[in-house]
Amino acid sequence: MGVVVSIVGPTASGKTELAVALAQHLQTEIVNADARQVYRGMAIGTAHPSAEELAGAKHHFVDFLPPSELFSAGAFEAQAVPVLTKLCAERGSAVLAGGSGMYVEAALRGLDPLPADLALRTALNKRLKEEGLTPLMDELRTLDPTHAERIDTSNPQRVVRALEVCLTSGKPFSSFHHGEPKPRPWRVVSIGLNPERSELRVRIAKRAHLMMEAGWLEEARALLPHRHENALNTVGYKELFEHLDGTCSLDEAVEWIVTRTRQFAKRQMTWFKKDPATTWFDYTADTREAQMKKALAFGVEQVKALNHSGF
Repeated sequence: MGVVVSIVGPTASGKTELAVALAQHLQTEIVNADARQVYRGMAIGTAHPSAEELAGAKHHFVDFLPPSELFSAGAFEAQAVPVLTKLCAERGSAVLAGGSGMYVEAALRGLDPLPADLALRTALNKRLKEEGLTPLMDELRTLDPTHAERIDTSNPQRVVRALEVCLTSGKPFSSFHHGEPKPRPWRVVSIGLNPERSELRVRIAKRAHLMMEAGWLEEARALLPHRHENALNTVGYKELFEHLDGTCSLDEAVEWIVTRTRQFAKRQMTWFKKDPATTWFDYTADTREAQMKKALAFGVEQVKALNHSGF
């Protein structure tokens, strides 16, 4: 049967670092659950696994699509579940790691069938282009305050899709995610990394500046021809595009990136904390190394115990 170890937590919390260490101990591979890291040409801005991390363990669903191609949580479920199943059958375990809550849920539980109205979707996208995101978010807060609280507003298409479902069905989007999980041929161990708030704020700011030093602005400049693709309608690139347009200084752009990334991290934690099955490892700057070791040991022990139990 095998075991999937899911590693969740906010951006910049160390998920990839732990995933690589765990995959090496278990002699298995990593299925990446990040909605932005699937795209090519965006390695710096999406905090793509480093060359060392990629060499340390095989990663699936990283850097394999052009920014022009849409890739949904449903598509991820269809492609990731067979990979996880194969790894569990052949190696006894697999590691699922990433910060996209919908991708993690799609892989582990499956997504409920959602109603669709392409004409309405077109109309909502027209409104998005003409009116901006704020009026659509206000409408979503009225129709589904629960989902509005945790949605990733850096991806406007998720707002459009949620509104489409609400308006088509007459029900909140969040009501479609409480069905029975789809059967999976493996068991799950869920590990959460939870940096103390001030530590996470420092880590996010430090990472943003390191990404700028690594050439993020040049990467964004090269992606300007694709700026209207959904893949690039996200925190970081939007602010750098504004700087390249001359509407803000580079310092202002970086400041907005840090602020909005912190806001995104808060929404991620709102999403991930809803799963009572996750074992959380909290850490401060002083306790991080010890807690990461504990999380690694916990994952290895759980996989061995579950595989040994035989059911």
